[in-house]
Amino acid sequence: MGYLHVEVDAASSAKKRAAACGDVWSVERTPEATTILLSDGLGSGVKAAVAARMAVSRMTELLRRGFSMRQAFSRVVHTMHEARGTDLPYAVLSAIRLLNTGEATVLSYEMPTPLYLTRNAAVALQMRTIALETELVGETGLFLEPGEGIMLMSDGITQAGIGKTIKLGWSTEGVRRYLDECRAEGRSMSEMAGLVHDQARIYWEGPFGDDCTTLLARVRTGIVINIFTGPPADQRLDGETAGRFLRMPGMHIVCGATTAQIVARRLGRPLGMEPAGQSLIAPPAYRLEGVDLVTEGAVTLNQVFNILEADPVEYEPDTGVTQLCQALRSADRINILIGRATNAGHEDIAFRQRGIMRRSAIITLLIERLRAAGKLVVPEWI
Repeated sequence: MGYLHVEVDAASSAKKRAAACGDVWSVERTPEATTILLSDGLGSGVKAAVAARMAVSRMTELLRRGFSMRQAFSRVVHTMHEARGTDLPYAVLSAIRLLNTGEATVLSYEMPTPLYLTRNAAVALQMRTIALETELVGETGLFLEPGEGIMLMSDGITQAGIGKTIKLGWSTEGVRRYLDECRAEGRSMSEMAGLVHDQARIYWEGPFGDDCTTLLARVRTGIVINIFTGPPADQRLDGETAGRFLRMPGMHIVCGATTAQIVARRLGRPLGMEPAGQSLIAPPAYRLEGVDLVTEGAVTLNQVFNILEADPVEYEPDTGVTQLCQALRSADRINILIGRATNAGHEDIAFRQRGIMRRSAIITLLIERLRAAGKLVVPEWI
């Protein structure tokens, strides 16, 4: 099936306008999985927000340190157990870990039951109860196909309207029925988080009630691009690295004339120059059968970094720089093979005088910018 990308839609609002929201959520992507966390702090306002942020931050850090999903969740639950009934920050938590193959694990501690959204209907997840650190936690596992998703909610959603417009509150079942109605009306999956949140606000009748948050993690076939830039530090690895690059599934982009020559030798095909365009500043691009896009190296990467966040309407047409920008903007996962070989030309004073950073420096900055935009970037230095 290839790489499955997890798109996360969120809608959240505080109990009172301009107040801190006691619901906190996060999304963490790694080459193996996407982890979505939603925590609801006790009460509302700053104290609730601090408690929820602490729970999310601790869970995230434990996962980064190599703890399993259940181990990390157990540690957080233990802390909350000790805080229950005291003045210490207390929060409840739901978590999804969704592998890039579609396999999902869901854990929930004192939170509304998550909903599983198929292509046609919404279903409340059947959670088995397990004991973690003297507390009871809901857990389940499932596989998601493209077009399906899992929705997490804070209790401000399921209790919406309680004692007012709805005697016992909206409830998980009420949300489930509403989602089915929206799908029957032809509303798209990407709208569901916002629709549920807005309906809950209507049931609360104004700026009262509770903090409200919905998160929808939905799966689709991911767009993958592979970039090879810079020769390997060990010249003997040129052919092997080029072969591995060409076998990687997805779009193939080469940045750098020397790198392009390495790939051309591996393919046994000539490297040609694209016809000169009208741009006065973009470096030339190349043509190589078997590769989707071939550009110049360091200068192109510097220009891409400078305009990546600009409105694409402002891009120059048909240059290697703009084509690379468009590819990066559309990608979900970006694999980058970065050669460590030094290029004496990049140390020339003329490069520094024009503000052109060497390849290794600009690639590092570009990776940071792409990750900040929500891309999964997997670099490998060779």
